[in-house]
Amino acid sequence: MSCPSKICNPPAAGADDGWVEEKASPEIKEAMKPFALDEATLRKTMALFLDNIERGLKKATHDEATVKCFPTYVQDLPQGTEKGKFLALDLGGTNFRVLLVELDIGKCDLQSDIYAVPHDVMLGTGEQLFDHIAASLADFVTKHQLEAEVLPLGFTFSFPLVQKGLRSGLLVRWTKGFNIPEVLGGDVVQWLQEALERRGDIKIDVCAILNDTTGTLMSCAWKNPECRIGLIIGTGHNGCYLEAQANAELFDEPDMGSGKVIINLEAAAFGDDGCLEYMLTDVDKLVDGDSINPGKQIYEKLISGMYLGEVARLYVQRFIEGDLMFGGNHAEVFQTKEVFETAMISDVESDPAGSFQKTQEVLQKLGIPDASEQDMINLRFICQSISRRSAHLTAATACVLTKKVNEPKIVIGIDGSVYKFHPHFRKLMKAKMQELMEPGFEFDLMLSEDGSGRGAALVAAMAAMRMKDQEA
Repeated sequence: MSCPSKICNPPAAGADDGWVEEKASPEIKEAMKPFALDEATLRKTMALFLDNIERGLKKATHDEATVKCFPTYVQDLPQGTEKGKFLALDLGGTNFRVLLVELDIGKCDLQSDIYAVPHDVMLGTGEQLFDHIAASLADFVTKHQLEAEVLPLGFTFSFPLVQKGLRSGLLVRWTKGFNIPEVLGGDVVQWLQEALERRGDIKIDVCAILNDTTGTLMSCAWKNPECRIGLIIGTGHNGCYLEAQANAELFDEPDMGSGKVIINLEAAAFGDDGCLEYMLTDVDKLVDGDSINPGKQIYEKLISGMYLGEVARLYVQRFIEGDLMFGGNHAEVFQTKEVFETAMISDVESDPAGSFQKTQEVLQKLGIPDASEQDMINLRFICQSISRRSAHLTAATACVLTKKVNEPKIVIGIDGSVYKFHPHFRKLMKAKMQELMEPGFEFDLMLSEDGSGRGAALVAAMAAMRMKDQEA
């Protein structure tokens, strides 16, 4: 008698959305049910997200909106014909990159160096931080023999910003371990330009500031002119899209001809007003309460790599204590915060049906060499449930943005470690988008190649070209 299950007959690669159906313990399946969001829940979330976008775009409701919809002041997408040499600075964590980007028609050559931000500088003064960045730029310029050239620089600054223009951005708050209070509310482009002027030995024009989401959209649009949306699904989460200037009431610059502007959603804060309470589990609330920003960035905590592993850890700990996994042993392993990394979810889910090689490696790394097959099935089910919710929520909000752009064929550019390295995230997201998408829209998902580098250079290139046109 043949076995009909997927364990005996795994589907061909790409034939489904990556979900491996195995017999997890009934109590565990029941406990993870809230992660299986039905269509009604996803459509409710889509309606709330669209409402939040509309409120963020309007002056009268912007201040109370959680999805802020800040104009980026980027009005044009690249044509693929941009030429020249440009610098890009990518600051978003404890290391930053400086890049030399040479653009020719359809070609892009990158050279980059990585510089560390010392811990004391992350907690020091504004001058210390920006003098350190300026010194690193000077080192890069000297190393690459660029001293004689005046190069436009695109500055990818992956911290929450209110942009006041293409070359003006006010810091809203520090994240990722930085805490320099005197810079808060200040213009980070001005801080950087003044640090460069204090040195006086290099000629750099900081002509554009952007976040990594805008860089992702620009980088993908350079390769595919149908790209209209950029998403980050990594340690953090955010999105941007191309909006009509007439709908972006905070946009206050002249139309340069496109009638459009890229909107930075700051989507991580969706739900900060309590509107997503209906889908939060008690474990989600524990993760939020134990985070560095309780009550903030709620949507990000359901989607991003900074939190998925921690959600899994707390469920495994709970199941061990309930004698449902590992024979009730090893609870002490899962009592350590962040011991179960989000990368481990990707490893566990990369095992094909009926195989547990990677799962065993993860458990041995955690000091659990004696897990039963049922334990590993249960662990995989927990990981799959958490990943699937992340992918389905991302799919739901991506459908909203596709409808908002309102073009028949749209490419969505995506960057971030969760999307890149999770073995099934793309399939899960795409399959759910196909279910939720209204008729009449076609879409494709495109992995971004170095959005924070190439994207920054492209914004700088277009800003420099526009300045030349205005001077002519």
